[in-house]
Amino acid sequence: MPALYLIRHGQASFDAEDYDQLSELGIRQSAHLGEAFAARGVIPNSVICGGMRRHRQTAEQCMAALNLSSDDVPWQEARDWDEYDHQGLIDAYTALPGKADALIADMAGDNPRAGFQRHFAMAMTRWVNGDHNADYPETWDKFCQRVERGLLSAAEGRKGNVFVFTSGGAISVVCRKLLGLSNDMTAQLSWQLANAAYSKVIAGSAGLNLASVNEHSHFDGHHRKLLSHR
Repeated sequence: MPALYLIRHGQASFDAEDYDQLSELGIRQSAHLGEAFAARGVIPNSVICGGMRRHRQTAEQCMAALNLSSDDVPWQEARDWDEYDHQGLIDAYTALPGKADALIADMAGDNPRAGFQRHFAMAMTRWVNGDHNADYPETWDKFCQRVERGLLSAAEGRKGNVFVFTSGGAISVVCRKLLGLSNDMTAQLSWQLANAAYSKVIAGSAGLNLASVNEHSHFDGHHRKLLSHR
């Protein structure tokens, strides 16, 4: 009966030219997650890694902290676990009258991350509601179908602990599938998932069961300074 650990990547590089790489904090978060798994004796029997750089970097840091490499554990890259195209969502949103200027103005304020997040939430809502599908190469429905396909593939024919390194949007879609969440609730959940947190899915004879969501107690206490959501 496999246990799937759906691991969100460490913090990406918001301020860098290439977002798809871990920040210094993201590297530390990913290594600390591996240390926390090691302390509890949670060792993967197989690894599935999304195809994005931040997924692989998170996996490498976590596995190194467990003193494991891709030579020690079966390792598979699966693009079904890739995140949605956040830049495509922003591009479609900022093509609307006045939105680009408003985004630039808000990001020029005291808290550029918060300014960006306000507009990104609106961009995502526009994508999720399905009224403008022609503006997106991958619609919300197709994204959900892709992740659900990855979930079934990850659970099929595997044993032991399966570490799946992915992104918050994909993990939220798994929760949507297993808990029957609305699209709006799914989008809201994605904002709450911590970097280098994990959600646990148990695969049994009765199907898939979501055992936990957004576990990040490894960032409690003295390690709270490592906690981030963006």
